[in-house]
Amino acid sequence: MHKVTEPSILYLGTPVVLISTRNEDGSTNVAPMSSAWWLGWSCMLGLANGSLTTQNLLREKECVLNIPSVNQAAAVDKLARLTGSNPVPEGKLHRGYRHEKDKLGAGSLTAEMSDLVKSPRVKECPIQMEAVFESVRQFGSFEIKRPFGPESQKASVISAIEVRIVRVHVEEALLVLDKSNHIDPDKWRPLIMSFAQFYGLGDRVQPSRLAEIPEESYRPFAAMSR
Repeated sequence: MHKVTEPSILYLGTPVVLISTRNEDGSTNVAPMSSAWWLGWSCMLGLANGSLTTQNLLREKECVLNIPSVNQAAAVDKLARLTGSNPVPEGKLHRGYRHEKDKLGAGSLTAEMSDLVKSPRVKECPIQMEAVFESVRQFGSFEIKRPFGPESQKASVISAIEVRIVRVHVEEALLVLDKSNHIDPDKWRPLIMSFAQFYGLGDRVQPSRLAEIPEESYRPFAAMSR
C-alpha cells in the first residue's frame, strides 16, 4: 500500500562527485556533491548559485569530476561541511559549515595535473573526468522560499550546469581485461549518496538485456573521432 508523503529532499541515490576547480588565485577548491547525471560524454551538474565551485566553474569554464569509490567515504565526509567561500554563505552557516581554504589538505587528498584542463585531478579517486563548460540555466525557481536566506528571495538558488567530458582517467584495475575502454561494473564500487547517507553497491542482481548491446554502440561520434 502506498502513502502520500512529502520528503524534504528527493535524494533517492546518486553517485558522489568531488568537483575540483581553480580559485581566482590559482589554488584548488574541491567540493563534494551528488546532483549529477551523465548521458554519453555530457554531464549535468546541480550546484548552488552562491557556491565557490559554481563561481569558479563559470569563470574558468572547466573543472574535473573526480568520482570516489566506497574506499574514499571518510575523505568525502571530512569535506561535507566545509566551504571555500569566505565569508560563509548564510544558508551554509546555519547548517554548521565552516570556511576552509585548503580543502585538499582537510580531506587528506592529493592534487595531480590534468591533461587538457588547468583544474587538477584528485589522485585518490579511481575515476577522474576532465570537463569543460557548455551551458547553464537556472533550476528550481518554483521553490520560492528556503529555510535559510532572505524571505523575499524568489529567484532560483540552483544552477543546472552542463559540462562536456574531454578526457577520462580510470584506475587500470577497474578496466575489463583486454578492453582498455570498458569499465568492469563488477569491480567498480561507487560511493552513493541516498537521503544524505553514504552507501555502496551490492552484487549484480541479475543479467541485463541492455548489457547484451555492445557498449561501443553508445559512443558519441565526437568521442570516437578524438
